[in-house]
Amino acid sequence: MSCADPTWGTPRIIGELAKLGITVCKATVDRYHIRRRGPPSPTWRTFLSNEAKGIAGIDFFTVPTANFRVLYVFIVLMHERRRVVHFNVTENPTASWTAQQIVEAFPWDTAPKYLLRDNDCIYSCQFPAQVQAMNMKEVKTAYRSPWQNPYCERLIGSVRRDCLDHVIIINERHLRTILKSYLLLSSGPHTLVVGEGLSGAAGDRSAAKPRWGRVPQSRRIASFPGEKSGMIPTAVNFQEPQSSHATTLAARASPPTGQRPC
Repeated sequence: MSCADPTWGTPRIIGELAKLGITVCKATVDRYHIRRRGPPSPTWRTFLSNEAKGIAGIDFFTVPTANFRVLYVFIVLMHERRRVVHFNVTENPTASWTAQQIVEAFPWDTAPKYLLRDNDCIYSCQFPAQVQAMNMKEVKTAYRSPWQNPYCERLIGSVRRDCLDHVIIINERHLRTILKSYLLLSSGPHTLVVGEGLSGAAGDRSAAKPRWGRVPQSRRIASFPGEKSGMIPTAVNFQEPQSSHATTLAARASPPTGQRPC
């Protein structure tokens, strides 16, 4: 039996033998059972790599403003490339508003298979119905376990440390503009960030090809290209300074004006 079907374990073999009227103990079956090489099932890492295309994570985080108001930011993150496909800002989030954000994040038939979220009370009533209508399956994390939604939590932490901790937010429009600029800058030219009335890609961020050459040891800047035209300098021209001794030798070696060298 073990040779015919290596997936059968010891309890299964004991049960099949008992149907035939053969009674054996577990130690006997373990002794003659063929050991499988490799893991008995795919690893968790393999599962995540295979299913990453169909997993999306959502989460809220709060941002205080200059006039002591609290704004809520909703983000939708695809696990495949860790890219933000949608975000929006509101002061009073509701279940219907959150459901509408899911519709805007995944138009037509682009909805993933799984939607990872926490157990916030905002995801109630209309939200599960909308997710089910879009043929997505909700996967809820355990209570007080934000590490089970790691990619969203890591993104929120990066946004706070790199952007929001250095800016005083005034209102919703200001926060939406700041987040859009940050996400477009940090996500690359192939990421689409969509917000309420705001959409766009990072655009053409291709840089000019650098000019390779030997950098002198002195590293003294001679001039900036485009300095007179007001353009941002893209390269620096370096000029080797000549020492006084080298200048004297060059002057002695060059013949005077009007005389021919010997």
